[in-house]
Order: sequence, then structure tokens, then C-alpha cells
Amino acid sequence: MANRVIHFEVQADDVDRAKAFYENAFDWKVEQMMTKETGGMDYWGLTTGPDGTPGINGGMYKRDPNKKLTTYDCTILVQDIDKAIVDVKKNGGTIQRDKNELPGVGWFAAGTDTEGNTFGLMQATDWKVH
Repeated sequence: MANRVIHFEVQADDVDRAKAFYENAFDWKVEQMMTKETGGMDYWGLTTGPDGTPGINGGMYKRDPNKKLTTYDCTILVQDIDKAIVDVKKNGGTIQRDKNELPGVGWFAAGTDTEGNTFGLMQATDWKVH
């Protein structure tokens, strides 16, 4: 399949804070993959789930304070949206759009991480996630 999104990136003002947020709120694995010395920049890989399951992995790097980035929002598939909302808040994030039902799709909420990046939360109901 051509033209499919295969990777996403999160910019962070405080990488350690963002690392803790994603590890604790969503149980993602965050590992430094590259340093300035080995690849020209500090870069962390984000593993969001096991191979062979729906979804993509991403990366994280320190935000350049002199450049404004306009980016896509990513939606995170969760098994229990109510638990995910609690975990986001417990780990320093906020919920910007309360949970609402999308008929035939699932439950959706929108949040913001500790770095001000927005994301969606989706608990699927009657559709197959690809």
C-alpha cells in the first residue's frame, strides 16, 4: 500500500518530562536511538505496541524554541477510554475535549501532553482498526 503514514514524531521542551508522560500514561517504550555525537541530534524512539498489531511507532526530540511547527494530530487507540483519560491527567496531561461517542466508530476524547502537543484518544467499538 502506498502513501500510508508509517511514523510520527513528538517535539518536547523537556524530553525527560515527555518520556515519563508517555511511559506512564500509555505504557509506551521510550529509548534513546541517536545522540548528537552519533547522528547529529538527540533522538528517542517511541514503541507504542507489539509488532503485528495495528498502529505505528514514532520518535521524539527536543523542540527548537526558535521554530514554530505546525503538525498533524495523532490518535491513540486505547482499550478503556475512561482509564486513559484518568492516566493522562494523573501524568500531567490535560483533556481538551471530553469523551463523546462517534456512532459506529467508538468513543473519542482529545488531550494535550506535558509539552503542549495535542492528541486524540479512541476506544473503538464497531469498526476494524487498520
